[in-house]
Amino acid sequence: MRPIGFSTGAIAKTDFHRALRELQTRNINVVELSALRLEELEPLTLALPTLDLESFSFVSIHAPSRFPQALESQVVEHLFPAIAMKIPVVVHPDTIYSAELWREFGGLLLIENMDKRKSVGRTVAEMRLAFDRLPDASFCFDIGHARQVDPTMTEGAALLRAFGDRLAELHLSEVNTASRHDPVSLNAVSAFQSIAAEIPEKIPVILEALIDSGQSTIEAEIERAHCSLKVMTLATV
Repeated sequence: MRPIGFSTGAIAKTDFHRALRELQTRNINVVELSALRLEELEPLTLALPTLDLESFSFVSIHAPSRFPQALESQVVEHLFPAIAMKIPVVVHPDTIYSAELWREFGGLLLIENMDKRKSVGRTVAEMRLAFDRLPDASFCFDIGHARQVDPTMTEGAALLRAFGDRLAELHLSEVNTASRHDPVSLNAVSAFQSIAAEIPEKIPVILEALIDSGQSTIEAEIERAHCSLKVMTLATV
């Protein structure tokens, strides 16, 4: 069975302590610690050595999705403890201003494909530019971003075929026209199933659908994720 868990930010925004408890009480052992907003990074990384993460088989950190170039070295410095703890760090390619600053992360750096708001990281050609700058980096495939960019899932399939050997984490949610991460719809389930065969079962799945205000539940989104990633086979006659 696929390892499926949640982003702490989707469950409780800045309260990663509460989100971890919510997952632990449900025996969910896959988690991404969210620091999507710059002001969330320092509290998370300072707490990192004290967090009870023993019950989790996979833990990653999502770096801030937006910050000025002048603060890049400070962001990287805050994330350095993840290297010693062997925790992967997910980054958006448009926040990598100086590739040299990120080289020490090696394969623990997971570069994520982007939604249609961005001018980089949406297609195979754009992601290749990012990996050319950081050839040791791994890949975080956001299947919701891929569907928003190309609803036919053709580009999503191409991303997996081009960078599947780097794939280390999957993000899953419905990404709406405003680039918000919503609970997964039946249409999204069908679209995701069309490329599920390209995603190895061992890859940890992080759900990003916002449920912090009761939009859905942890259990419902995990069930939809399992359906989304069910490999469909052609019926035989």
